[in-house]
Amino acid sequence: MKIATWNVNSVRTRQDSILNWLRKHEPDLLCLQETKVEDEKFPMEAFRAAGYEPAVAGQKSYNGVAMLSKRPLTDVRIGFPDLPLDEQKRLMAATIDGIRVINVYMPNGQSVGSEKFIYKLGFIARLRTYLDQCHKPEEPLVMVGDFNVAPEPIDVHDPAAWVGEVLFHPEARAALAHLKSWGLEDLFRLHHAEAGVYSWWDYRIAAFRRNLGLRIDHIWGTPAVAARCRACEIDKDPRAEERPSDHAPVIAMIE
Repeated sequence: MKIATWNVNSVRTRQDSILNWLRKHEPDLLCLQETKVEDEKFPMEAFRAAGYEPAVAGQKSYNGVAMLSKRPLTDVRIGFPDLPLDEQKRLMAATIDGIRVINVYMPNGQSVGSEKFIYKLGFIARLRTYLDQCHKPEEPLVMVGDFNVAPEPIDVHDPAAWVGEVLFHPEARAALAHLKSWGLEDLFRLHHAEAGVYSWWDYRIAAFRRNLGLRIDHIWGTPAVAARCRACEIDKDPRAEERPSDHAPVIAMIE
């Protein structure tokens, strides 16, 4: 099975690019973040025509997650199960061929010390509680998405410059490490130990051309999934297009 994740920074703006990418790579499941559209305006029929059934959780202009699947999705759930549905659509889970997939768009945090940064840390902590309450590390489970945190210095083009920023702040990294310690493995790092491989580049300062990026988009899996993961790659090609998202897709191959 091929599972992919991509922060598309507006599904309607990037619709043609997504459809072209689906035709080229044919993933079984593509998880989207930052779709930025209400459910009733999501381009359902365009993706159905391409052979993908969407499951969506969106809102106007901000946030939003979706799953585009070639195979049946079961037990689709939106938000945290024991909390009122958050107006910020950031979390969706579903099961595909026996694997539970959690698609998440973690908050950016805006600036260190702000209310949005506190919300970010709380959101990551809530994800850990969600796993503790609803799942076990022995299960076949994958968590994918834009985590808005680069885990290690190797994931940042200039760690010294970024250490005080929201995407690489020690508190955010510690929160993410605690989430991961539940029993998840970074599928990309199973196959790549090298530095200089990123999934996000700022639109400014020619960051993509100069490869001034961060690896903040991830596919993590429990040991049962990691043992079956034969490859995990970041596809930089869409980032080089004329009107790209600032993120690149990440793809995992799971036997």
